[in-house]
Amino acid sequence: MNRVALFLRCMLAFIALCHFTFLPLSRIQAATKARALPKGTWGGDHITLQVTEKGADVEFDCAHGRITQPIRLDHKGNFNLRGTFAPEHGGPVLRDEGSHDEPVRYVGHTDGRTMTLTVNREKEKLGAFVLAHSRPSNLMKCR
Repeated sequence: MNRVALFLRCMLAFIALCHFTFLPLSRIQAATKARALPKGTWGGDHITLQVTEKGADVEFDCAHGRITQPIRLDHKGNFNLRGTFAPEHGGPVLRDEGSHDEPVRYVGHTDGRTMTLTVNREKEKLGAFVLAHSRPSNLMKCR
């Protein structure tokens, strides 16, 4: 076999090796890359979650909150993010009354259509909710 033919065979073998070695790696990386929670309104009993590309605004019966970072899901559809929670009260809000934002964690799981969401303040569970994408919420604002 002449040198040119040997060189071409070696090159073809190298190309095939690279293809079968690195192609599965790129598929694995694509499969494990975090995906975003679908944007829009997620509603449930006593909660509304308005998801944007930057995070989410949360409205509860007698409180509100915010997630200030994009909601990325792991390969199983889970997320665990820092956010804020601010209790509200019935009656008018005074001019000099500020918000009492507290740090919390929003821990959830979704299949893209329904979601379970737990709100935790340190070791205290503030609430557990079931939401659905594009479903109206059932809020009962505090009086």
